[in-house]
Amino acid sequence: MKILAFETSCDDTSIAIFENEKLVCMHTKSQIKIHNETGGVVPEVASREHANVIFDVLDDVLKEWKVTLQDIDYIAVTTHPGLVPSLLTGITVASTLSETLKIPILPIDHIQAHIFSNFLEREESEIEFPLVCLTVSGGHNEIYYMPDMWSREKLGQTQDDAAGEAFDKVAKMMGLGYPGGPIVSKLAAEYTWNSTQLFPRVFLEKSEFGFSFSGLKSAVKREVDKRHSLRSSTTSLYEGGSQKKVPPSRGGCHESDRGSLTLEDQQEISFEFQAAVNEVLCYKLIHAAEEKRVRTIMLAGWVSANNDLNVRISQAAQKLWLTFFAPIKKLYCMDNAAMIGILAYYRIKYKQFEEKIWTVELGRW
Repeated sequence: MKILAFETSCDDTSIAIFENEKLVCMHTKSQIKIHNETGGVVPEVASREHANVIFDVLDDVLKEWKVTLQDIDYIAVTTHPGLVPSLLTGITVASTLSETLKIPILPIDHIQAHIFSNFLEREESEIEFPLVCLTVSGGHNEIYYMPDMWSREKLGQTQDDAAGEAFDKVAKMMGLGYPGGPIVSKLAAEYTWNSTQLFPRVFLEKSEFGFSFSGLKSAVKREVDKRHSLRSSTTSLYEGGSQKKVPPSRGGCHESDRGSLTLEDQQEISFEFQAAVNEVLCYKLIHAAEEKRVRTIMLAGWVSANNDLNVRISQAAQKLWLTFFAPIKKLYCMDNAAMIGILAYYRIKYKQFEEKIWTVELGRW
C-alpha cells in the first residue's frame, strides 16, 4: 500500500511517500529565507510560494522513489487547521489528483497528525493508552486526554498566544531573526548562570489546564526596552585607541540603533524566558497526567524540538514512573508530510475514513 501525503498548512511545502507505515521518501521546501525579511509568515506570500514549488517537490519525490502517480493507492492532505490560503494550495492539488486518477483521498487534521508523529519509527505497541498529550507549536497550545488512539478530550488550551508564537515574538523583540524558537533556545543554552526568575510564571489556576503567554511576552518587552535604553548611552566602546561600535543583535534587526543588546543580554533574556515558558508547560502536562491517572505522557508540535522542555518533562516523568514520548527526530516535530502519512496509514488500517473520492467546493470538504 502506497500513500502520497501533502502538508501545506503554513510555510513549508512537504510531500512524502509511505509504503504501509514506513516513510520511504520525503521532500520539504522551506520558506524561512522569504519570511525572515518580514519577521513572520505572510499568508498570501506563503500561499504563492506553495503554488510556485509544489509540483517541483512532487516531481522530486516521485523520481527519488522511482514511482508514478498511477502506483499510488491513497492520497492524504492536511485540511485544517492552518493558514487558509496555504491549505487550499495543497488541498487543490491533492483533490485534483484524486479526482483525475480516481484515488481515494483522506482529509487530515493537522493537530492530530502532530500527535501521530510520535508513531514514526516506533512500533504501534510501544505507545500505551490512555495517555495525556501536550501539543505545542506556533499556532496551537493544548492538552488532550486520549483514552484510546482515536478519542481526544481537550483538557485545556491557550487563552491568547501559543508558546511557539511567543518564542518567535520574543526573538523578534531582540532582533534575532525568524524563526525565533531555535535561536532563542541556542542562546538560552549558552547562558551559564542560575535562573533569577526574571519573568513571571503564568500558571493561571494551577488546578486547571489552560495557558496564557501574553503577559509573559509583555514582561519580556519591558525588559528588552529597559536594556535598550541602558545601552543607548554607551553604543560605542574604545579599544586600542580606536572607536568600536557594539555589534548589533543577531538577525540584522535595526532596533539595535536604539542601543544594541549585548550577547549577554540576549543569552540571559532567552534563558529566563524559555524557563518561564517550559516550567509552566511541564507543570500542566504532569498535573494533567496525575489528574487523569495515566501512566503515559506525550509531547507534540514543533516546540517539542526544544531540548530544555524535553529534559524537564523527562525528569519529572522519571520521578513519577511515567512513560514519556516525544517525536524520535526533530524533523518530525516540525510541519512535515511524514506526520500526515503516518496518520493516514493508521486511519486506513483501522478504517477511520470513508472510502470515496473527495472534491473541493469553496475550500470545504
